[in-house]
Amino acid sequence: MAPPRTKSHVTLWDPIVRITHWGVAGVVLTNALITKGGSVAHVSLGWGLMALLLLRTVWGVLGPTEARFSAFPPNPIAALRHLRDLVAGRVREYPSHNPAGALMVYAFWVALGLVVATGLVMTGGETPMQVAADKATVETGDWSALIKDSEGETSDQEDSGLRETAEEVHDVAANLLLFLAALHIAGVLIESRALRRNLVAPMLLGERRK
Repeated sequence: MAPPRTKSHVTLWDPIVRITHWGVAGVVLTNALITKGGSVAHVSLGWGLMALLLLRTVWGVLGPTEARFSAFPPNPIAALRHLRDLVAGRVREYPSHNPAGALMVYAFWVALGLVVATGLVMTGGETPMQVAADKATVETGDWSALIKDSEGETSDQEDSGLRETAEEVHDVAANLLLFLAALHIAGVLIESRALRRNLVAPMLLGERRK
């Protein structure tokens, strides 16, 4: 039987939050730094990212209190107040994300949503198996080869323009994710130092000790 919980042993992040957090991080870094756009691996990871986002969205409604969206609503004024207090050396604990962290989370989700949506536009919603069947895409990473009309020909000029726009937004959103990730890491390090405890451990182990 598990030992009773005490005030020194506090569960903070549940397994679903941790899995989606590190899963998204892994997909973003792998697709940004390793895979080639349009490849089967890139598209497969994109579909995995979509699944992780859907899971986290459902968990944000049905999960435990600290994982729900209602626990960390976006509040720019509160975020600025938190940053001001942090600079002044006045820090406090929050049962979920602090206000600045909450804004970062929502910014991440918007950028992730754009990456997924534009990826689907560029691939015409094709699954990784369908992409694998298209040798031209696998060999060259050419997005235009992914979308075919009903007669097997490439889409018309209007669709081509839409794909080009989607690709531009996709690239911008992907770069924004890397920028936000750098800010997130810096914020975690600063907050950890201010609070004098490791904020990474709860996301790895799911618990913190006071």
